[in-house]
Amino acid sequence: MDTGSAATSVGAWGTLLPTLLLLVAMYFILILPQKKQEKKRKELLDSLQVGDEVLTIGGLIGSISALDDETVTLKVADNVEIKFMRQAVGRKVEH
Repeated sequence: MDTGSAATSVGAWGTLLPTLLLLVAMYFILILPQKKQEKKRKELLDSLQVGDEVLTIGGLIGSISALDDETVTLKVADNVEIKFMRQAVGRKVEH
């Protein structure tokens, strides 16, 4: 009976298993929540419509007066409109 090869295979699994468990844990702790957050953000940006009131990542609140694939034009006061990149929208403001 060759006990040296059995000990070697158990030793290999003994060092490989913790590494695999760590990778699985990192996936569930870091990567999966980030993917969910990215999906939620993409849904927000895709759902923007003219008339929505939004808060930009810079803290400016305004109503969307125009938008296209890349930009959003916000009306922040009478006769004052500012054009932003669509990614600058942080969230919709609900009343």
